[in-house]
Amino acid sequence: MVEQAGAAPDVKDDDERLSRAFAALGDPIRRDLVVRLAEADATVSELAAPYDVTVQAISKHVRVLEDAGLVTKTKDAQRRSVHLEDNVLDMMTGWIERYRRQAEARYSRLDALLAEMDADGRTGPADPATEANKKRGRAS
Repeated sequence: MVEQAGAAPDVKDDDERLSRAFAALGDPIRRDLVVRLAEADATVSELAAPYDVTVQAISKHVRVLEDAGLVTKTKDAQRRSVHLEDNVLDMMTGWIERYRRQAEARYSRLDALLAEMDADGRTGPADPATEANKKRGRAS
């Protein structure tokens, strides 16, 4: 993680939570578990059913998701369910959206520049030497 000099503790905490969440979702099984938990809560055994791995392996995946704040475990009578926590997903979505908007603004500026160049009949950025020669009345 990159240290931010003078960053407030809650900013560092959010940065750390984002790092853990993105790292947790780096595994395809954990991403699939999140997709399935978005539909409904499930037990670890239910989550393990479609995979060719042990319940213990899925339990470890759930633990990584839990450590990242993406899921919590609840106990209802004899059933221990895994529940998807949407607050961390909301934080991740907000982070992605902020940078998507910045990239979109950058591309909009590029589109405007290209449209201006097209309107001027240019096919590329102006060469300063060529522009200076045109001003002096010299052909290149």
